[in-house]
Amino acid sequence: MRTTPSWVALGPKWPNTHASHFVEAGAQRWHVQLFGSGPPLLLVHGTGGATHSWRDLAPRLAARFTVIAPDLPGHGFTTAPRTDLLSLDGIATELGALLDVLGVHPAVGVGHGAGLAVLLRLALDRGVPFQTMVGINGALTPPRRHLWTLLAPAADVGTRSTFVDGLGDRLASGSLEESLLRSMGSAMSAEQTALYTSFLRSRRHMGAVTTLFANWDAARLQRDVLGLTLPVTLAVALNDPWVPARVADRLAGRFQNVRIVEIGDCGHLAHEEKPGLVETVIVESAQRASVLTRTSRPALADQLTNGARE
Repeated sequence: MRTTPSWVALGPKWPNTHASHFVEAGAQRWHVQLFGSGPPLLLVHGTGGATHSWRDLAPRLAARFTVIAPDLPGHGFTTAPRTDLLSLDGIATELGALLDVLGVHPAVGVGHGAGLAVLLRLALDRGVPFQTMVGINGALTPPRRHLWTLLAPAADVGTRSTFVDGLGDRLASGSLEESLLRSMGSAMSAEQTALYTSFLRSRRHMGAVTTLFANWDAARLQRDVLGLTLPVTLAVALNDPWVPARVADRLAGRFQNVRIVEIGDCGHLAHEEKPGLVETVIVESAQRASVLTRTSRPALADQLTNGARE
């Protein structure tokens, strides 16, 4: 299996590279993209993704928000933590440290897939004062076993798994990446596919994905969110095999203040297929929570001096 792509090699081709910064926080060196000004909005990508997933949505949101979009630990260009930190709790702790260094308290949290679960742990464990959250095909549980076994044969794999070591042959033939990307039910451009593929071939990146799935404490999260009162919007794609639309009804029952918005016949990567529609859902959610009535603040990117350097 190939090593993780470096910023030197891939950075010039990375979407929105002008917004990229590298920040030391917690135990990680983070790659984070910062856009715009206004109420702070945190974008958390799903497992297996990175900031390239927000290539079209983040610039749209930057017209109204200060957008903070990090690569999660072990994903993209952010360094990998100890294996025991590759859990919802561990990632939330590290992400909280990043927010502390940046000096921001997000009013809006937007999470894709497992990103919603990370946001919930941030609110529950770190006390991040979100005023509203949006889950894009959000999930409180890992993908169904028959889907994520495309990546691992059982739920107890880790970054040192022999299975992860043995992914190389399948990746070299193209069989794994084609099956995985096809399983998401989303139509992607050749450029989008190439970016996902570059990290599917990374042992570190895929080890982080499988370890997070293995460490996912779904039962505890589902219990904990019962007491959450902040408004949650579930944006649901109707053609998502990873988080089927019917899951939203069960998920909604866990929250005290929730609404479900259908975003059409797109797949798991709905925010990449229909960024304009997803933007509308997010803006409406922020308006409902009166977030957009706040006074704008200077662009966060202007406060950092380290820039995107490797």
